[in-house]
Parts: sequence; structure tokens; C-alpha cells
Amino acid sequence: MSLSVFPSGGPRLKPEEFRLIRELVNRFCGILLSDTATLKVERRLGERLGALGMKAFSDYYRHLLYHPERKQELEHAIDLLTTNETYFFRERAQLTAFRDEVLPILRDIGQARRNLTIWSAGCSTGEEVYTLAILIKESGLFPDWDIQIFGNDISRRVLHVARRAVYGESSFRNLPDEYRDYFIETSAGRAVIPSVRSMCHFGHFNLLDEPRAAMVGQVDAILCRNVLIYFDQASRMKLIQMFFRRLRPGGFLMLGHSESLLSVSTAFELAHLRGDLAYRKPLNYFSSRPEGGTR
Repeated sequence: MSLSVFPSGGPRLKPEEFRLIRELVNRFCGILLSDTATLKVERRLGERLGALGMKAFSDYYRHLLYHPERKQELEHAIDLLTTNETYFFRERAQLTAFRDEVLPILRDIGQARRNLTIWSAGCSTGEEVYTLAILIKESGLFPDWDIQIFGNDISRRVLHVARRAVYGESSFRNLPDEYRDYFIETSAGRAVIPSVRSMCHFGHFNLLDEPRAAMVGQVDAILCRNVLIYFDQASRMKLIQMFFRRLRPGGFLMLGHSESLLSVSTAFELAHLRGDLAYRKPLNYFSSRPEGGTR
């Protein structure tokens, strides 16, 4: 029997209630809460019961199913249940490979159209998006190009932080000294300079909502780092297939170091970079290829 985390014997999350909420979250966004997450769900969603005047998690589950604002509340619940931990220049070796090897390739294959679009999928509070913009500016490879770096997240809260572009010291714990001029000291923290902010755009949507994801358009590279680890296998496959469709031929997909496409997709080529691995949509891939080719 689990101990209550509510004062005075307040609501506790029963096993069946946990199962129902977990399945609902999974169907909505692909995230699969672990079997050991019961206390976390009880603790983090308990405040919503109080705010909504409910006495049992079964009431909250029915609210998530039938209330006119059920989608907004489910997004709120997922925001409370997920961890959004990131910082500037996270996983430096991979970013170095992106700067030194991926960007020159993308410059060469995009010369005719002279535009570059990068997608940070599951961008959290935005540090990765601004990091990519800084690396692209520093590369000097794209003078007079139309450059767009797009970040999305399912959490409106973290996107508010991303759009504000002002960060506390914890976000700078891995910032190389040579990039400090890209930030301005303010009373609220360090702000991203306007020339970098103008390259970056943010959108609120669920990665499994492909019609909404289509707003990103065709992209040259996707960074989706440490996101797939929270998804079940079926959702991973659906997401990777969508990424494949969104990438231009020759485009790159970069995952977190603990993630791979093993048993997920055979459509991508493995790109061996110095000190890192990435996945690449074949350069000779044509949109007329049968849809079955994405598996």
C-alpha cells in the first residue's frame, strides 16, 4: 500500500486510476509513464484535483475525457508530469559535429535555393534552438541565406520561457567563453541578442499531431535529443516516419546519445561523423517513392 502524499488523508491514486491516466497520456502524446511513476503522478496531479474541487482521481480522469476544456487540461497534466531540463551547448561533441560536418554538407546541397531550416523537436525552454542559431551564425557558411530555426514543445509553459529568451545561470553551465557575446546582461538574467532571436521561432504542438507538425514545412535537419526515450515503440515509429517525410533529401536527423533507430526505421542512412553518429535521408530519395519506403 502506497503512503498518501496529501495532508489529512487526502486523495490517493489507485492502481486502476493510474492505469487509465497513463493510457490516456500515452494515446495523446506517445509518452509512456513507467510502472514506478504512481507516486509522481499522485503528487504532481494532486494539485489539479484541489484546483478543480475534486475529491478523487477518478473524477479527474472523467474530466480529462469529457470536459469541454479536456485537451487544455490534458496538456497541463502532461506539463506537470514531464521533466524539462536543458541548457546551452548541451552535448558539445554532437554540436561540434553539427557545426563542422553537417552544416557544410547542408550548405553544398542547398546552394540553389539558399535557405536553411532546422527543427528542434521537443525544444523545452529553447536553449537548444538559440544554440543552433549561434552555431550557424558563427560558421559563416550562409551569408545572405534565409535561415529559420524552429522549436516546438507540448508545454506552453516552457515555450513562454523560450520566447522570452532570458535565462538564469543554470542555463549557462556549459557555455564556451567564445559565445558569451551572444547574450546581454539584464536585471532578470542573460538575454539572447536580437540578431539571434530573429532567426528563431517557436510553436506549440504535440509531435504526434502530424497535421500541426506540417506547419514546420520541409527542413534540412532535425534535432530530437532525449525525447524518444519517453515514448513507446509504436509512437517512436510514427514519429520517425513523420520526421522522414519532413526532411529534405540529404537532410539529417540527430538523436540523443542513448537513442537509436534500431528496430524503428530502415529508411535512413547511418552517417558516420567524426566522434558522433547521425541519420540521413538518402540524397537521391524522391517523393514519388512508395510510402512503404519509410520503414
